[in-house]
Amino acid sequence: MNLQQDLEKRSGNQCELCAAKQNLSIYEVKPISTGGFDGSILACETCINQIENPEEVNVNHWRCLNDAMWSEFTPVKVVVWRMLHRLKNEDWPTDLLGMMYMEDTELAYAKESGDHLSESEKIIHRDVNGTILQAGDNVVLIKDLKVKGSSMVAKQGTAVRRISLDHENAKYIEGKVGPTQIVIITDYVKKIADKE
Repeated sequence: MNLQQDLEKRSGNQCELCAAKQNLSIYEVKPISTGGFDGSILACETCINQIENPEEVNVNHWRCLNDAMWSEFTPVKVVVWRMLHRLKNEDWPTDLLGMMYMEDTELAYAKESGDHLSESEKIIHRDVNGTILQAGDNVVLIKDLKVKGSSMVAKQGTAVRRISLDHENAKYIEGKVGPTQIVIITDYVKKIADKE
């Protein structure tokens, strides 16, 4: 079976957030390194659009999280937690967050997006052009970088896929160059557009 079929089986052929049965597709929950079954959900077009475009969020649509929050699957719980935090200016999401149970590893995964922070608390990572970087983005090195503690040099033009962010320093990101996980200063990378 492929991933789509696995997720359809897991979800009973419905959106794992709102239970819609139409326009379903795979949504990769950033910043998972592999996607796949443990890093993806089956979601409808409406949910995916509102997750990716916070300005289009319809608060009443997300009352469905009352049921979805009890999912046994980590990626579903992560998205529910993130959406409840985005909506916490309302009363009911705060109540649901108070009832929700997550393992420490699930909570750490959920916090990777920064949705639980207010705008003033968020550390914004920007590439050399000032473009905002998010966990899971792909970047390219704009100059040769010597990797500390090794003889390796990461060459200009090297793509670094699925970066993770340092939540304490806006200048640091992490990513793999070949088999090696390295810390990179954001001044030396340029974000790769999704379509590239």
